[in-house]
Amino acid sequence: MESSIRPPVSIPVPVALLIALASACTSAGLSVRPPVAPPAPLEPVPSARQLAWAEREFYAFVHFSMNTFTDREWGEGDESPDTFAPTALDCRQWVRVAKSAGMSGIILTAKHHDGFCLWPSSFTEHTVARSSWREGRGDVVAELSAACRENGFGLGLYISPWDRNHPAYGSGAPYDDVFCGQMTELLTRYGGLFELWWDGACGEGPNGKRQVYDWPRYRELVRRLAPNTCVFSDVGPDVRWIGNEQGFAGTTNWGGLSTEGFTPGLGAPAQQVLNSGEETGAQWLPGECDVSIRPGWYYHAAQDGQVKSLEQLLAIWYGSVGRNANLLLNLPVDRRGLVHENDAARLVELRSALDRIFARDLARTALASASAVRGGAAELFGAAQATDGDRRTYWACDDGVTRASLELAFAGPTEVDHVVLGEALELGQRVRAFRVLERRDGQLVELVRGTTIGRKRILPFAATKVDALVLAIDDARATPTLASFEAYASPVELRPLLPKAP
Repeated sequence: MESSIRPPVSIPVPVALLIALASACTSAGLSVRPPVAPPAPLEPVPSARQLAWAEREFYAFVHFSMNTFTDREWGEGDESPDTFAPTALDCRQWVRVAKSAGMSGIILTAKHHDGFCLWPSSFTEHTVARSSWREGRGDVVAELSAACRENGFGLGLYISPWDRNHPAYGSGAPYDDVFCGQMTELLTRYGGLFELWWDGACGEGPNGKRQVYDWPRYRELVRRLAPNTCVFSDVGPDVRWIGNEQGFAGTTNWGGLSTEGFTPGLGAPAQQVLNSGEETGAQWLPGECDVSIRPGWYYHAAQDGQVKSLEQLLAIWYGSVGRNANLLLNLPVDRRGLVHENDAARLVELRSALDRIFARDLARTALASASAVRGGAAELFGAAQATDGDRRTYWACDDGVTRASLELAFAGPTEVDHVVLGEALELGQRVRAFRVLERRDGQLVELVRGTTIGRKRILPFAATKVDALVLAIDDARATPTLASFEAYASPVELRPLLPKAP
């Protein structure tokens, strides 16, 4: 995936080709117009691994461990390893279900706060190796890794630094050695991870002591062993928590955040800051929305009838993916070791609804025009570059232009009820305020307005027939860039389930 994404400061492929052509023509004595350079990146900008992560968009969380069998959410750490006893574990089924929902990967709770490890760690006695399951030779992480690899699916792992079982917890450096040893096992045994998930929870261990986590040491270890792995915590260093566990990013959602002086867990910024990011944030730290498909994170048979409805899941999708964030949807694997049938069926419904809503991009056949084009170079930065379905191309204006507009003119009155917008994120997030208007009978009428765009902004509104759609950029931090301007009409029968315009 990374190979298809341009590095943040590189010249787009079409520009590079024109530069080469211009050089050849000059050498031959022919006169050509100088190529127009792209806008300079506006800091902060995503790294290559963050850009690749953003393209994943939607993936599964799997909470499955000791708590699955004790019917709890947080274990005490004193459970017998034999309590962990799945009867029909099938990680390939997890992947099949996740793929049926259009997900791109799975993040597994390899070690939760109780300290029980789903792999045979040599740094603790509290592991699958000490259980009767698979006669002590089982390794859930290895089975999931193999299933993901076979299907070209992304693998991520959650590891909690809080350990309510380990006797060294609370001892300082000796426990840091344990935690770093466990991360080293996960990062070196199971192939590349697209994300490592750190929970910032911190409580007492079995010895009654609390641990002061050595976050700089942990970060250095991951960067050295897995430079392409994005690390999640409240404050990154690559991906931030969105500030709630309901799955909703802010209607204003910047990818920037200033993290100096903050730490994961209790040392994190206020939840509202995490929810909306910071326009002037020093680091690029995009948001991830985590939420469970059921009330609990772990499987509880009593919740089999409480799977979120299609309407609820659509609201979450629009409130996360549709607001410049990634969606991490939890699937509580049951005591068999399978994603429950009720959860799997609802995911198929969600995928079917999304496929139908976004089946046909009406912008692809519309005539696109712009109020301004960078250097007059329509072949590079014209309006059509935002409607061609290629995120590597984009519309842009000259430096200093912070108000501009794009228009999609249709062949005749056309019903629409969605627009999807996306900035050229490798150049930085720029737009502060915009409006979407309809042109009908020569008049412009506002349909919906918003603040930030980012990688993807999905805006539903009441269905209407229009002659044209106009995107008015009213304010931007620098000259705007737009990689996507799409328009859709959802099926009539699904419209009652869709969220209202923000």
